[in-house]
Amino acid sequence: MAEEEQIREKIDAQGNRWRKAYFGGGQHFQNWLAQCSELGEVMVEEVDSSGYTCFEESGEKLYRIWVKLKASNDDDSLS
Repeated sequence: MAEEEQIREKIDAQGNRWRKAYFGGGQHFQNWLAQCSELGEVMVEEVDSSGYTCFEESGEKLYRIWVKLKASNDDDSLS
């Protein structure tokens, strides 16, 4: 989990910046996805659940929700 805490932003192949808004699964994931979608463009990434015992044992999927940041040199606003 400590390694996951280090993952906060990423840049895609087109140079767009994305901020991680959520990491998890289940019903919480659905709620977060609905809320983040209201903020702007989102991207969902399925994550390997290896090392997360409760997810491995239940077979539940694990996800990251990314929210696209506005294209601006000095602005960290969401799109």
